[in-house]
Amino acid sequence: MFNLVRKFRYLAALISCVFALTLFTHGDDAARKIKSKVSPLYPELAKKMNVTGAVKLEVIVAANGQVKSVKPLGGHPLLIDAAENAVRQWRYEPGTEGTEVVEIRFSNSN
Repeated sequence: MFNLVRKFRYLAALISCVFALTLFTHGDDAARKIKSKVSPLYPELAKKMNVTGAVKLEVIVAANGQVKSVKPLGGHPLLIDAAENAVRQWRYEPGTEGTEVVEIRFSNSN
């Protein structure tokens, strides 16, 4: 039983390292320039509940600069859809197809 627990911890640590490396590889140093950005619409329910924070998204960008897919990596569930909908409309400079990690911040400062 002890060996099984040790193997599980080792596997969890390995997965964490791979995930951290993925975020580092696709960080700001490798970021493509954005040609046009659409701001997210702050969901009314999130405003009423005073939900704020950031949504982190993994964005796959085609060679022509269009967003192919968006996958949430973290953030409040009430904010994720709005962030995804906005980022799907972004356009990047043409280049090699790749992955970007973007963060959308929501604040209820109105």
